[in-house]
Order: sequence, then C-alpha cells, then structure tokens
Amino acid sequence: MVERFFSTDRTKFELPGQSDPIILLSGPPSSGKTSLLFQFALNCAAESNGAAVVILCNRQTLETRPPFLSKGVDPSSDLFQRIQFKYVDDDEGIKNYFAAFHLHHTFPASVIIHDFPDFFDQRNCEDRYNNQRGRDLAMVRVLALCRNAIEHANKRSRCELVLSDTHKGDATRLLYIYKRWIPCIYTTIKESDGSGSFILKKRSSDKKTRCAKYSIALQYLVLEGIVDCC
Repeated sequence: MVERFFSTDRTKFELPGQSDPIILLSGPPSSGKTSLLFQFALNCAAESNGAAVVILCNRQTLETRPPFLSKGVDPSSDLFQRIQFKYVDDDEGIKNYFAAFHLHHTFPASVIIHDFPDFFDQRNCEDRYNNQRGRDLAMVRVLALCRNAIEHANKRSRCELVLSDTHKGDATRLLYIYKRWIPCIYTTIKESDGSGSFILKKRSSDKKTRCAKYSIALQYLVLEGIVDCC
C-alpha cells in the first residue's frame, strides 16, 4: 500500500498475510525515491517488534543525495537507531551480504537496496560473463540470490526486500527482468500540471488503485493526499 512510504497518523499497517515480500520502487531522477525509501524504513522499524532495517547503498551516492524527512518526524527518535546502513560498492558486495544471510540469528524486518542497477558496471559484467548481456545476467543472478534469502527468512519471521531503480521516460528498461523476480512494483510519475508534485502508484491490473500525491518542499517529504486513480 502506498501509505507505507509516508508518515501518517497510522503507526502500524494491516498487511495481508500473503503480501509480497519483494518490492520495487522505480521512478525518474529527482523524484524523491531516496526519501520515500527512508520513510519506508522508518515505518518498518515502527511496525516490527524491535527488528532492525538494513539499507544497502553506496556511501558517496547517499552523502551526495541524502533523504529528506517527512514533516513531523522527530529526528531524535529511537527508531533511527534501528536503521543500519551497510555500504557496498558493487554487486559483489550485495552477493556477499545475502550469501551469509541464512547465518543470521535474527533477520531484519526489511532490507532496502538503494539504486540497485547502479551496482552493476556494464563493462565488468560483460568481461565476467564474456557476453554483451553480461549486466542483465549478473542482475538476474543477484535477484535470484536475494529472493532465495528472503524466502528463507520468511519461514521464521516477516522480512521484506525493497529495491529502487532510476529511469528516464515512462518505464524502466529493466522491467522485463524485474517482472520475473519482483511481483510488487511501485512507480513514481511527475504530475503534468506544472505543480512539481509526483504520483506514487502500484502497477496493477485493477482498474482502480490507490495512489499517493506528494512533493519535496522546503527539504521535507510532503504527502499531499491519497487518491483513487485509474
């Protein structure tokens, strides 16, 4: 549900028992995806019974484009202590993390991979697999590893995986890969009315679905409303 990416009056969300444990957040550059992911992490920490939330990211990228908090979020909240940043530089770092995932005594409530495709260098992947589609092959293998790890974790406790992707245009080029491995995809779209707002919606076959209208204003993530959209 789109509300999980925002600070609302609800401290817990009623999730369907069979809700998808793997989620993709995709959208154009400068659409607030990092801020949406960070608020999702805070909500996960609030929902869980003391479990941590792990964010895999590139340190330089995060320091260059840090997330904005939602209005009303207390920056001194204890919830921030339950969010752990793990800095990785490439896909090997992601593989190393998930290869040892089954060794955890307790699993995080959520693992978030910020800008997932950016960890896969085109040339390195082509050389590794001796294939022009080496980058796609590398991504598929990592996605398979991630899904196996998350499925294993969910046998003991609720654990989610959230990835983000930046694209230009109406749809991500890698959608054909993501649709194979990720059943739940959210996209951000810039409003065409010139207001500077964005729409967050879930890709769905339903004719009507709930969407969130939001903006980044005065260095805050601002939820403007939840609406029905076609």
